[in-house]
Amino acid sequence: MKKHIFITGRVQGVGFRHFTRKNAEALGVTGWVKNLSDGRVEAVFQGDEEQIEELVERCKKGPVASYVQSIEVSKESDDEDFEDFSVEL
Repeated sequence: MKKHIFITGRVQGVGFRHFTRKNAEALGVTGWVKNLSDGRVEAVFQGDEEQIEELVERCKKGPVASYVQSIEVSKESDDEDFEDFSVEL
């Protein structure tokens, strides 16, 4: 299963991408995360549904200095498999 995520709030400059990667790796989720020019964070999570749901829940809290206003989650096509979880620039 694969989900496309957009996170809005104070999510840049607070270690959000590295927080997401650390939690994804701990849960066995693959994919990527990156900052967007509009201030949001975008990510694609691939794994078991329960693992993805747990990662989304962790992202709702975020790292200590963050403030998550909202998270949009949509289903992504499974046309590409990821080997690991990366932080994109």
